[in-house]
Amino acid sequence: MSHPADTRPRRQTTRRRIFRRGPWENAATGLIALGVIMLMQPFSFAAFGWSFAVILAGTVGFVIVSHFPE
Repeated sequence: MSHPADTRPRRQTTRRRIFRRGPWENAATGLIALGVIMLMQPFSFAAFGWSFAVILAGTVGFVIVSHFPE
């Protein structure tokens, strides 16, 4: 059952606003960049050790977010 645009339930419009692609893509890209920086820094072995997990999480996040609506 479809609703006219002006009588759409508030919950559905809130979901559409939260799950927009743009901000989430930027966050996933930032996470990937953070992982690359962690990979190339010479100061902390712990950051180097977690870099692959951070890059992987950003990549998986980007793949998931790419299916969100514009």
